[in-house]
Amino acid sequence: MSEDIEASGASALTTGHMSDRMSSRIAVVGGRRRWSVEQKLSILREAFGPDGSVGATCQRHAIGSGMLYTWRRQALAGDLTGAKRTPPPAFAEVEVTVPTAATAGSGQIGIELPSGVRLTVDAAVDASALARVMSVLAR
Repeated sequence: MSEDIEASGASALTTGHMSDRMSSRIAVVGGRRRWSVEQKLSILREAFGPDGSVGATCQRHAIGSGMLYTWRRQALAGDLTGAKRTPPPAFAEVEVTVPTAATAGSGQIGIELPSGVRLTVDAAVDASALARVMSVLAR
């Protein structure tokens, strides 16, 4: 005995045996589901949160644990943000020159970019601020 059932846009085939003691088997045949970034992150919080359970979460959302761990790896690598990742900074050619008498001992650092732009900063400059300025000037 068999009958077709429509469920969630995918067709499922239910097969039963002559005996009522045996349980029915269900095989889902159909399209792939698409999960938004927000849904994936929500499911990850549910599975790996303080009271989370990977097995229970997988059952509740009908996903495999492999999918869940793939999403986790993507999230930890920063690939699940929904935004494009910025490329890592490129290396720049550096030339060290001997300071002149005017700059010797002043604690200043002179930087000349390949574009010809020259920067002079104090030795106590905030490194992250300098990196932001350099990335803008490198464009």
